[in-house]
Amino acid sequence: MSDKTYYITTPIYYPSDKLHIGHSYTTVAADAMARYKRLRGYDVKFVTGTDEHGQKIERVAKASGVTPKQYVDEIVAWIKELWTTMDISYDTFIRTTDDHHKETVQKIFKKLYDQGDIYKSSYEGWYCTPCETFYTERQLTDGKCPDCAREVEKVKEESYFFRLSKYQDKLIAHIEQNPDFIKPQTRQNEMVNNFLKPGLEDLCVSRTSFTWGVPVSFDEGHVVYVWIDALSNYITALGYLSEQDEDYTKYWPADVHLVGKEIVRFHTIIWPAMLMALDVPLPKQIFGHGWLIIDGGKMSKSKGNVVDPKILVEKYGVDAIRYFLLREVAFGQDGNFTNEALIQRINADLANDLGNLVSRTIGMIDKYFAGNLLSSRQDTEFDAEIRKMAAVCVEKVEQYTEKLLFSDALTEIWNLVRRTNKYVDETQPWVLVKDEENLPKLSNVMYHLAESIRIISILIQPFMPNTPKAIWEQLCVKDESITTWESAKSWGRLPQDLTIKKGEIIFPRIDIKKELEALEEAQKKTQEKSVAHQEKAKQVQEVSKEEKVEPYISIDDFAKTQLRVGEVLQCEKVEGSDKLLKSQIKIGEEIRQIVSGIAKHYTPEQMIGKKVIVVTNLKPVKLRGVLSEGMVLAASDEAGNLVLAAVDHDIESGAVVR
Repeated sequence: MSDKTYYITTPIYYPSDKLHIGHSYTTVAADAMARYKRLRGYDVKFVTGTDEHGQKIERVAKASGVTPKQYVDEIVAWIKELWTTMDISYDTFIRTTDDHHKETVQKIFKKLYDQGDIYKSSYEGWYCTPCETFYTERQLTDGKCPDCAREVEKVKEESYFFRLSKYQDKLIAHIEQNPDFIKPQTRQNEMVNNFLKPGLEDLCVSRTSFTWGVPVSFDEGHVVYVWIDALSNYITALGYLSEQDEDYTKYWPADVHLVGKEIVRFHTIIWPAMLMALDVPLPKQIFGHGWLIIDGGKMSKSKGNVVDPKILVEKYGVDAIRYFLLREVAFGQDGNFTNEALIQRINADLANDLGNLVSRTIGMIDKYFAGNLLSSRQDTEFDAEIRKMAAVCVEKVEQYTEKLLFSDALTEIWNLVRRTNKYVDETQPWVLVKDEENLPKLSNVMYHLAESIRIISILIQPFMPNTPKAIWEQLCVKDESITTWESAKSWGRLPQDLTIKKGEIIFPRIDIKKELEALEEAQKKTQEKSVAHQEKAKQVQEVSKEEKVEPYISIDDFAKTQLRVGEVLQCEKVEGSDKLLKSQIKIGEEIRQIVSGIAKHYTPEQMIGKKVIVVTNLKPVKLRGVLSEGMVLAASDEAGNLVLAAVDHDIESGAVVR
């Protein structure tokens, strides 16, 4: 086991819908870095996952007629399948619905509360449900969410707040003392000048208007809001505050968090402040990359301009898509995505350059030497340059990849690919083969080509994990020692008596016109589904604003609710709760156990003997682990006063309420 460790993460994705090629961009980049570090001998921990709580998921799940967990389970399965398709070699996939994560989040929340970094107050302001974000009046754009341009809701509720403002000066000092903490530099400038220096406000970290989240352990009715829940995944995935914290001790602090530029603020201000409050070391670097731009804007489900990565992989193979994502755009900047650019890049770089180099080299060895290369060699005047370029290429690829400059690293590799193709033209094997005296020189040319290909195949491993295997199969490379990263630094590791095995062309050329038409048709269907989904989600959001929408119901709807008079025989408090009472209620000949949140308004003694109105056809549920078989009706006002609904005159239990 290496004593060198490397911890890299992507953001955990919100499974409100299936992911598009823009999400794949981040994860492919993280995977390339993880593979590169493993090849360099590091013990790597690569974490990704899903952020599954929140009001939006609760609403959409309800509208779909399923539980939130059922809703996210289906999408998470799709996401994991996508990462398999994209050859993502993650070590840990964390879900915020994992029990160990929820337990640790509750411990973190309680710890921050106990030390005074979290306090109780109330929040009133504007809230965007799709973005799960609060905004002040001045932050809105034309009265709408500044990020997604959707309608926002006015929210007023009791909440817990994190003292974010307390850590403003410490954050500024840390950034000044650690210039590589936020990359690229433009992101750092934005965070310092636009957010930190103008001043930080304390942060709302709990909600009471929905229940789909991690409960606050010491205050029933509150759930932990996204910041402490989702952002904590980077340490809960390692076992922080658990008995199994070996990974936390081994890998933390993270070497790099890769995030999209739209969430840099959360990761470079809120997350570090939380860690400071917990007295936990900060990650070494947060790198905020740019967006894939399509039709002049960020790829987005709401705009219906998304590209399904599975469609592309099915057509062109995963390595071609990974190569395009990492080569086309300088990591950290925005980049355009078009089907035409994708196909042109595949044809030019993969088919014409790399594919052609492998194909013509294997073909010539097969044709000129029947697949068995002679070991007697004679140098040419062009050999020294190509050997030197191969050595320099390895150094440059390392330098660029260490800085997450994937496009620059691939550019260097392709410079070597093109130089090797030029070497063919310079040495002219088709001329050498005509004179038997030139066979040693021809053998030398073929060996230089094959050895260059071996080095190239090693260097592309982090970015294109399948292509090297296809190349090694044709070169009949079975010795793993000559495919290690270090072996790329030594020329001449291929066997002198080289034997090849001619195979399929690794990257055939694509008919651009035909493929563009097919892609546009396939993606049109995907976009139609996306737009339909957005319309449904919008309708769900509008209908779900229960505090604002009070639709009429028919007498048939009301008749579905079964109301009976019940008599309370026994009553006691639910252990561990200051709000719940557990009552044994006689309803006709039947006795039911019902749990009610009325303990702050009625004592168990006051309840015994009362005649109450009970909803009897509710599905039984467990509250704090206690079975409840119905609901006792009560009324409350805005001041929080609560009274039980009762019958006007004495009447026998079990009587129907009409």
